[in-house]
Amino acid sequence: MTKKKLSLTYRFLRFIGLNYSEEEYGQVSLWDVIKRVLKTYRDGFLLKFVMNSWLLSPILPRKVRPWVLKKVGCHVGKDIFVGDSVVVDAGHADHIFIDDHAHIAGGVRLLCHQRDLSHYCVGDDYAKLGYRLGKIHLCKGSLVGMETFVMPGVTIGEGAIVGAGSLVTRDIPAWTIAAGRPAKVVKHIPERKETIEE
Repeated sequence: MTKKKLSLTYRFLRFIGLNYSEEEYGQVSLWDVIKRVLKTYRDGFLLKFVMNSWLLSPILPRKVRPWVLKKVGCHVGKDIFVGDSVVVDAGHADHIFIDDHAHIAGGVRLLCHQRDLSHYCVGDDYAKLGYRLGKIHLCKGSLVGMETFVMPGVTIGEGAIVGAGSLVTRDIPAWTIAAGRPAKVVKHIPERKETIEE
């Protein structure tokens, strides 16, 4: 695509309110935008109407919601639990990895992108800042408590528990309990001691 055509495409996209920067998205064609809009509508329908359908309520947490997360692009393992009103970063769902037996309680937010503030200075326009993308990995058997925010680039280790209402900005080690805003490890989960029968 020539520079002139590219600039016409970008001018048109900006005119209709879609402000894609070349630095972030590369060469974006009108067809790319149409495909993304159609996917957004489909994903929006699944996330809004299927994720919390009262009609499907008996099978929502372990069957329907994991299926919806797969459909929108998340990498989902076996036997996961997804509570009600969970919000995923649908535009970057391919950055979310949920291992077998992980639990996501109600109201959890999984965010894979945020504004990159590393070069933000006085007088800069916040709206022109780029985004920082990061993968979220919920390891095997982990639990993310109700109303918790998980930020980009975070791994919650195997068997780890994150308390309700936490803000997870850093990795949580395996077999620990973390809580708070920001979440910090408050306890290490002990190994089970063998009892010797007499």
